[in-house]
Amino acid sequence: MTIRFGLLAFPGVQQLDLTAPYEVFASMDDAEVHLVWKDTSPIVSATKLVLQPTTTFAECPPLDVICVPGGVGVNALLEDTAVLSFVREQAAQARFVTSVCTGSLVLGAAGLLKGKKATTHWNALDFLENFGAVATPGRVVRDGNLFTAGGVTAGIDFGLTIVAALRGREEAEAIQLSLEYAPEPPFHSGLPEKASVEVLARTRQRLAGSRMARQAIIARLAAARHGAE
Repeated sequence: MTIRFGLLAFPGVQQLDLTAPYEVFASMDDAEVHLVWKDTSPIVSATKLVLQPTTTFAECPPLDVICVPGGVGVNALLEDTAVLSFVREQAAQARFVTSVCTGSLVLGAAGLLKGKKATTHWNALDFLENFGAVATPGRVVRDGNLFTAGGVTAGIDFGLTIVAALRGREEAEAIQLSLEYAPEPPFHSGLPEKASVEVLARTRQRLAGSRMARQAIIARLAAARHGAE
């Protein structure tokens, strides 16, 4: 039976958040993988790679797995009613509702994380509680049919986890082997607790602009929710 995947492809997406799980999903037998956006015009990722959506919100078929990747472009999505409505509608009937990196914040803004364990990039983990989630560090965190992945490269681990849940471990391991996914990083600075003080400070400075903008948006959303209560 064909499994239908849909990954949100939006301006400012972190391309590896999208392309890493895409590569895994597209390697699965009987997989149909869509890149979904408001229209099918090319979009530019956060690192300037041009991506081509394959279907629109209006034309997207029901998805078995909906995935929201992260990136600086997430900030605009947090207040985009068209995006949030699409995510909610697909999530209501999807087998798995998923995200990579800061894509989980979009799930939160759509109201899909309340009372759920979820993760995201380490530099945004503290934002999850604003959406009623239980912030849970990890490469891949599952809570029922909700799967959330940590930052960027965790998308590969996430993709393999989803394949295993859908088709079994042997299928996932065969894909892992075909992709030669056997990471041996040249450095061990992939998490804040493993990085040097200097590297951590430099990285926080690099990410500060997007974080401050995101913090302001989330505060605005919280104020709007409280005003509506």
